[in-house]
Amino acid sequence: MAKTYEEINEKIKKGQAVVVTAEEIIDIVAEKGLKKAAHEVDVVTTGTFGPMCSSGAFLNFGHSTPRIKLGGGHAYLGTVPVYTGLAAADVYIGATAIPDDDPRNKVYPGEFNYGGGHVIEDLIAGKDLVLNASAYGTDCYPRKKLETLINIQDINEAILFSPRNAYQNYNCAVNLTDKIIYTYMGVLQANLGNANFCSAAQLSPLLNDPLYKTIGIGTRIFLGGGIGYVAWNGTQHNPAVKRKDNGVPQAGAGTLSVIGDLKQMDPKYLRGASFLGYGATLTVGIGVPIPILNEEICQYTAVRNQDIWCQIVDYGKNYPNNIPGSLGEVNYAQLFSGEVECQGKKIPAAPISSYSVAREIAATLKDWIKKGSFELTKPVQTLPGPGNGIVSKVLKERPVSPTLE
Repeated sequence: MAKTYEEINEKIKKGQAVVVTAEEIIDIVAEKGLKKAAHEVDVVTTGTFGPMCSSGAFLNFGHSTPRIKLGGGHAYLGTVPVYTGLAAADVYIGATAIPDDDPRNKVYPGEFNYGGGHVIEDLIAGKDLVLNASAYGTDCYPRKKLETLINIQDINEAILFSPRNAYQNYNCAVNLTDKIIYTYMGVLQANLGNANFCSAAQLSPLLNDPLYKTIGIGTRIFLGGGIGYVAWNGTQHNPAVKRKDNGVPQAGAGTLSVIGDLKQMDPKYLRGASFLGYGATLTVGIGVPIPILNEEICQYTAVRNQDIWCQIVDYGKNYPNNIPGSLGEVNYAQLFSGEVECQGKKIPAAPISSYSVAREIAATLKDWIKKGSFELTKPVQTLPGPGNGIVSKVLKERPVSPTLE
């Protein structure tokens, strides 16, 4: 039994497609068996909602009168700097950008109350923001100063483009030192006082297609409340990590580079976030539909939290010093129970991502497909990875440089 994208899309157009979420398929496979489930179900929807620092947006403001060349100059949205090393009217704002006068960690731990992620949220919420720019002036772009209000409806283009989103699995972070530390995995208490993790696990897109059989360049996705696409594999995409027999990686592996129209998006699913003592970021909502082309893919989507394992990593000493190794392995059923064991000690565990919003994203994407407003796209090329005929890439760590005298 095999289906094609064309057959599934035809059923979507006719309102006949059977669409379920990645949670629902688990019970369907358990109740009806793999063969019958694969025959009956056409699409499984996934979702994730968590902080994704490698995110940002390209903006084109249009030209002022007289014209100004932002490229090579300096520009700010509100107090947050934007990257101007593009053309005259294009900038890029990164999720982790922060104001020049932010005290950062000089007042420790820094609060990082407002950054690039918050600017992106404010833009899609329809707020007016001050654009302040300076340039060196040219014959064709004579203006040297510009201060004006901008609104997402007034600017030419607003394109979310994130180089690395939707990490496939990740670490469970703990702290072995005797002091509190402040990390991108949240606040970690001293002496194994807590454990933080970040994944939607059985709902997460790349954990429902662990070998990248259906996800690749051109895959249409739910992105930030609108429609987006997978543009490429994400940076640090590393499919060569160890995997369980079910194909699920035991550590951080695949990533997605994604793109979409920011003007379609919803601040509910793109939200600025502040990490105490670390910095600003953007919390991103992503949902990927998995076409059930055959029984193998159906089996992957029936993965459960207890089937997905991640590594417990010390962020007090080992992670910051790039010392490899794991303190143990834990599955997501254990993590979501609120307690894990490490070095013989039971410690509280909590997510820094939202499972409830991930569930909402999967349900919303399901609804779009059932209504016929969202069809599937066949990728022009699936992601590099094991088992799909593409040579796996291995993530290389930067070697330690000698001290400069």
